[in-house]
Amino acid sequence: MHYIKRDIESKILSLSQEYACILITGPRQVGKTTMLRQLMSADRNYVTLDDMDERKLAKTDSALFLQLHDLPVFIDEVQYAPELFSYIKIAIDNGAAPGSFWLTGSQAFRMMELAQESLAGRTARLQMPGLSQHEIYGSGTSVPFSVELEALKARKATGAPVGLEGIYQRIWNGSLPGYISGKFTDRNVFYSSYLQTYIDRDVSELVSLTDKFLFQDFIRAAACRAGQMLNIHDIAKDVGVSDDTAKRWLQVLEKSDIIFYLRPYSNNLLKRTVKTPKLYFFDTGLVAYLTRYSSPEILQNGAINGAILENYVVSEILKSYQNNAQDCLLWYYRDKSSHEIDMVMESDGQLHPLEIKRSVNPGNELAGAFAILDKGSVHRGTGAVLCMRPELSAINSENFIVPIWMI
Repeated sequence: MHYIKRDIESKILSLSQEYACILITGPRQVGKTTMLRQLMSADRNYVTLDDMDERKLAKTDSALFLQLHDLPVFIDEVQYAPELFSYIKIAIDNGAAPGSFWLTGSQAFRMMELAQESLAGRTARLQMPGLSQHEIYGSGTSVPFSVELEALKARKATGAPVGLEGIYQRIWNGSLPGYISGKFTDRNVFYSSYLQTYIDRDVSELVSLTDKFLFQDFIRAAACRAGQMLNIHDIAKDVGVSDDTAKRWLQVLEKSDIIFYLRPYSNNLLKRTVKTPKLYFFDTGLVAYLTRYSSPEILQNGAINGAILENYVVSEILKSYQNNAQDCLLWYYRDKSSHEIDMVMESDGQLHPLEIKRSVNPGNELAGAFAILDKGSVHRGTGAVLCMRPELSAINSENFIVPIWMI
């Protein structure tokens, strides 16, 4: 087992020089605790609210809890004692030094509702994703993905080139540090345990589940549709639950950072666009496990090979922004005439269309679909086809061909 340096580390350290409280949220088992314990200095106290005695004290006598744990302090799994937030607020208002509080939690939605009420304007909140391909395989400094030529040329130096087989190996391996670091070597046991822990500890607190296996079947049904337009009725029908139950369970998966959506892009001049979002998972390894692909080679030739590749690309782009504490304005485009663009990024007042292809030699005509955005009110900037081409190339001066290993 080895520690994998995280791209978000420098942002945490710099913000700790400015903010008294840093709040790190993210999915279960993405390495929040491991990273912060790696970063913390010898004078910082550590306490986890997984410890039931510490949790009880934090909930019943928050003032005493904070008196017992001197600043600076790292409080892990803070969502279990939301009573602490008002006392942390008091400490900050009384002049707590920058970096006094490091807080982490997995249930971001519930914790953030409480934290936003108590710590608004006093806390730097960072969303920590699973490992990016840059963290696992790359080198140098990570920056948010951009389709500007100079940025792409700089990005080329920080990636690790790999072909089609290598990309599907990365997709199949997933992004969870417990498996990637070598701490756990049996992949099936690892993901099975991950799912059971998630359902037992997170989901059971959110919904009344009389049949946990039914919810696991529901996650599997959703995974079969990763990278596709959301159809709640079809997922519900597969599992045998009502549409309302499926909608509620999808909200649970989204709020606990298992899935996310890309919303369709539209503006006042593009009136025929669809309204349905596309469904993605944060971890493609979990998708491959849930859909029962036993090897990357079988996955590469399987029925979901294109959809899971798209899922991987979208999630890697989002990670590059999250690891730099930046928002990513990302959509997809589809209209009622079936014109479609896999992704549309907005940056500096321009729209950047992106197409994802499994091919090594994608056709130049792919960029032709990008022109549909010219009908909108926001200027279209450079676009790109993200594919299996081994080297950075171009269709023309406005549209680049970018290897997926460079993201």
